[in-house]
Amino acid sequence: MLESEVSMCFIFYSTLLILKMFIIAIITGQVRLRKKAFANAEDAVRHGGVQYCRTDSYVDRCLRAHRNDMENIFPFLFLGAVYSMTGPSYTVARIHFLIFFLGRVVHSVAYLLALKAPTRSLAYVIAQVPCVSMAIQILMAVASFA
Repeated sequence: MLESEVSMCFIFYSTLLILKMFIIAIITGQVRLRKKAFANAEDAVRHGGVQYCRTDSYVDRCLRAHRNDMENIFPFLFLGAVYSMTGPSYTVARIHFLIFFLGRVVHSVAYLLALKAPTRSLAYVIAQVPCVSMAIQILMAVASFA
């Protein structure tokens, strides 16, 4: 699998997406510290008292951005891996991976910065297009085996 240009391209963008998810997690932790809004009493006590075991709207926004990443990036990892095995054109595959990556980056930025609608929604839809395309191509490649 590592000898295929398509697979290497997929691994590159997948790794960037995982790193992006790590960054969102780090941002969430930093926002919790800055806002003193901890989910667990022991963390709140360590950082000033049990009164800081509370919710915060911006922490919640960060958590929603992270959850949205998981809901979309994990399926992309499966679809992209299988799609890479179907022998697609390198150029077409690269465009699929790049569009998904850029869509997810814009989506996260729009989510974290609360950008005006419909920025986040458009980024979401744009990132879904290559996933739907890959899913259709995978189904076409394996339909004769069903």
